[in-house]
Amino acid sequence: MLKTIKKVGVLTSGGDSPGMNAAIRSVVRTCAYHNVLCVGIYRGYQGMIEGDFIEMGARSVHNIINKGGTILKSARSKEFMTPEGRKKAYDHLVKAEVDALVVIGGDGSFTGAEVFNKEYGFPVMGIPGTIDNDIFGTSHTLGYDTALNTVVECIDKIRDTASSHNRLFFVEVMGRDAGHIALNAGIGGGAEEILIPEEDLGLERLLESLKKSKASGKSSSIVVIAEGDKIGKNVFELKDYVEANLPEYEIRVSVLGHMQRGGAPSCYDRVLASRLGVKAVESLLEGKSNLMVGMINDKVALTPLEQAIKGHTEIDRELLRVSDIMSI
Repeated sequence: MLKTIKKVGVLTSGGDSPGMNAAIRSVVRTCAYHNVLCVGIYRGYQGMIEGDFIEMGARSVHNIINKGGTILKSARSKEFMTPEGRKKAYDHLVKAEVDALVVIGGDGSFTGAEVFNKEYGFPVMGIPGTIDNDIFGTSHTLGYDTALNTVVECIDKIRDTASSHNRLFFVEVMGRDAGHIALNAGIGGGAEEILIPEEDLGLERLLESLKKSKASGKSSSIVVIAEGDKIGKNVFELKDYVEANLPEYEIRVSVLGHMQRGGAPSCYDRVLASRLGVKAVESLLEGKSNLMVGMINDKVALTPLEQAIKGHTEIDRELLRVSDIMSI
């Protein structure tokens, strides 16, 4: 017989992303709609270990759908990686009479949830929250769309300066292991070249491309680089190499950094968070567990956490082709 779920805990873990607050709101209000209690867990798994809980009702999440970051805070917990840490977390959940858990985060957060589920049979459901969009089992993660809009807005402003001074700009964006932000924002921002971890462009090809741009009459250029691209040790070393080989270019570097994680979530991310939060809670109430809710073909879908963690997202080859054509 399925255990009746009377109280659901919700936490945010790992790097923050726009839309996390909207997801918290959705989880809390879906619980209220189904007459289920909801508990917010501060500082992710570390807060769970310390019993840092707060009762949350429908009115406690008003006016947060438009806010970036996470009201529940986020932290990375080394202690939760140990059996002793997870035992403390479990004991606090039992003491607080929490029956199930919604984890909003990335693959590291999901790994913790899966291990916790296996050890204690505790019902868990994941909501993908990361701007990198590198979680298998969903076309969009929370914060990705907002981050894209932020990056494109920055590229637009940088282009004004680039064209005014006939400069080449290297713009580094987030994406340690995945180039989704760089590829899409690069196309949207009209970049001449896009460097991503999945494609090794090579230094010589980059030089040839920049020479062609110069020869075709382009007086300024923007190259978008994912931080995990392997073409150079870092963007500044790459700048030095290009300057040494193409002295006619005056080069500047802009590292966008954590501004990509901040700001009010886009409408898409707010709606996505609302849909995923509803599905997460209702799936738990139906007795489902150890799953991640995501979007596949614009429909909310469930993927086993193990697949979400171990699966690999693929870069869109058609977008690569579009990028090549647009950079002519």
